[in-house]
Amino acid sequence: MVLWAEKEEILGLFKETPLFSGLTIETQKIFANTAVTCSIPKGQVIYMEENHADFFYIIKKGWVKLFRETFDGTEAVIDILSSSHIFGEFSIFDNGIYSSSAQAVEDSILISLPTSILKEQIEKDPKLAFNMFAVMSRYQRQQDKKIEHLTLQTTSQRIGCFLLRLCPQNQKTDIVIQLPYDKILLASRLGMKPESFSRSLNILRDKTGIRISGARVEIDSISQLTDFSCKGCSSSYPCEDI
Repeated sequence: MVLWAEKEEILGLFKETPLFSGLTIETQKIFANTAVTCSIPKGQVIYMEENHADFFYIIKKGWVKLFRETFDGTEAVIDILSSSHIFGEFSIFDNGIYSSSAQAVEDSILISLPTSILKEQIEKDPKLAFNMFAVMSRYQRQQDKKIEHLTLQTTSQRIGCFLLRLCPQNQKTDIVIQLPYDKILLASRLGMKPESFSRSLNILRDKTGIRISGARVEIDSISQLTDFSCKGCSSSYPCEDI
């Protein structure tokens, strides 16, 4: 159980989460009443692949890496998620186990919710069931888009596309963003070697005029970045599948 002040904040976060879109306030409160706020330090593993899935999570603040390990110990980064993203919810369709591992890649605040409540409410509320299928469909489109980017985009365009994901969609000029994690991890997420990432980042800077200082990225005009990055993609900015 959470305090009412926290519950109000959680209900506000639900408005930014597609899974809870359009649900009655009564249904949302059922979830909010079971929610627990967790502070997760950078580097902490949240759960491991094939663990029993008792909870799913919403990111209130920070970044979380989803990954799998191969037989030889190599780590394959599936995705890296930011604020308002949800993860672990698909476990209810995977025999109640997690299909990947999750780790905080910077200090994060998560909202933890029981998967048992999710299963129970899906059976009771057709709108929630529809939302769940919509989320799954969106995830599949995202995976298709990643394959498209790996096939058609240059490495510089892939980095530009990632930066566009971090840009406020209502701001077109004078944008300042922070890269949320180290460049080695970012390179892995975008399907390239760290040395290729550095070279490609320099090309992106030359082509678009962005300025990079450490983790800080300054973008004078979003149109310069989209003109370069979106040429190798079937979608246009802002992308609905972000």
